Amino acid sequence: MPDERPRERMINHGKRSLSDAELLAIILGSGAGEKNALDLGREILKVSGGISGLKRFEVSDLCKIKGIGNAKATGILASVELASRFKVEKTDEFIRSSNDAFKHFAWLGDLDHEEFHVIFLNRANSVISKQCISKGGMSGTVADGKIIFKKALDLKSHALILVHNHPSGQLKPSTADLQLTKRLKEFGRCIDLEVLDHLIISNTGYYSFSDEAII
Repeated sequence: MPDERPRERMINHGKRSLSDAELLAIILGSGAGEKNALDLGREILKVSGGISGLKRFEVSDLCKIKGIGNAKATGILASVELASRFKVEKTDEFIRSSNDAFKHFAWLGDLDHEEFHVIFLNRANSVISKQCISKGGMSGTVADGKIIFKKALDLKSHALILVHNHPSGQLKPSTADLQLTKRLKEFGRCIDLEVLDHLIISNTGYYSFSDEAII
């Protein structure tokens, strides 16, 4: 049947006409045993909970699915990673709003552990550098103010934006988040280096301290 031939559908109707399972079938190239490539694609989506779920998968996770070996697993995850990198690459280097900052780190919402990053800006609010300050576990990570401001001074930054993720999906800042932000904001003011915002990112979106007027 025509709907069972994803390559032909793409050629005749364009890539946007294909379902997620059909796109996966093209990446897989072939099936295994009694399952064709489309059947495997559907099973992958069922196990992962959808395309977004694949961002959390490793090769070993995919290989647990019958019919998926290292070759098919690496092909799928390479495609997922390319899509993720494209999203980051196309972001604007000029920060005008919290949403602009979020675009640089939307991928943090896919992680299963916490990371703390900082965007360092010049006087025109253009990005000088984006750096990871720390990586932690599922419930927290340590952000050392001394490291943050040393990097800021070395880069001759005029301002910075704090960014970290909550793997739990909870966007509301914790007491520790509020206290850390207050301390960094106050110290930055002392050395004429402004902390413009602090974003908390999850797989459901983001929370901006600036938008909520608490910074």
